[in-house]
Amino acid sequence: MTASGGNMPRRTALSAEPNLHAEQLAEQLLRLKDHGELSMRQLAARTGYSQKSWERYLGGRSLPPRAAVEALARISDTDPVRLLALHEVATDTWNKGCTPTPSPSPSPSPSPEGPTRSEAQAVSDTSTPAAGTTPALSRSMRIAIGAGAVALVLAVSSTVLLALRVSADEGGPSAASSVPAAASGSAPNPVYTCRIQQIDGLWYAGISRTRNTELSYGNGGPEVAEAQCLLRRAGISPGGIDGMFGPLTQRAVRAMQKRSGLAADGMIGPLTWKALRG
Repeated sequence: MTASGGNMPRRTALSAEPNLHAEQLAEQLLRLKDHGELSMRQLAARTGYSQKSWERYLGGRSLPPRAAVEALARISDTDPVRLLALHEVATDTWNKGCTPTPSPSPSPSPSPEGPTRSEAQAVSDTSTPAAGTTPALSRSMRIAIGAGAVALVLAVSSTVLLALRVSADEGGPSAASSVPAAASGSAPNPVYTCRIQQIDGLWYAGISRTRNTELSYGNGGPEVAEAQCLLRRAGISPGGIDGMFGPLTQRAVRAMQKRSGLAADGMIGPLTWKALRG
């Protein structure tokens, strides 16, 4: 598998022994990046993780942190539950593969007269479990139980967040969309709130009053967030209100232009602003 745009290095082995779960996670994340038509620079800017870090994560040379998986799922408008469950299992497998295996101790030479009393007692103690004790669960079963519990909690959380998002969309002017802070050590993304109101026959979202700023794929800022709010008001979802002109916003702009009888070039200019505010 290769990355789009030729920006990704060739895949390398994750460890001395294949880590199938980690390889599957890297393939899923790379598929989301390619589906969203994101360059490595845009991916780094929108998630808070450096371009070199993403090259390692997507190239399979290191395991991404949980926050990076959540960030990529968010900007791709994808439910992160399955990705996080796979990340949980891959992390456990990865840590297990990095733990050195202790060397077995040399066995003492057998006595020609047979085992001593202490040796016989040791064999008896290890072969018969003590009363009232329960054999420990196997490691694979503990991993499966832990991954299932995490998946259940994340599924419930996703349902609650989806319900809140739908409620906010139905609330009109009070609807708000927040972007969580990026990774530790980087500046948090701004939070934009849609406050839709009509002034002198034109619609505004309370973020920018521009009517002629030209915007295109890859741009960012409050003008993009204003356009995203107005697209949502028109019933066309641009994804999140994050102020980033990505593939979902471009797709929504083209749909709006087709509806308004404009050239569907996916860029916002004076005519598209007029259609959004009209």
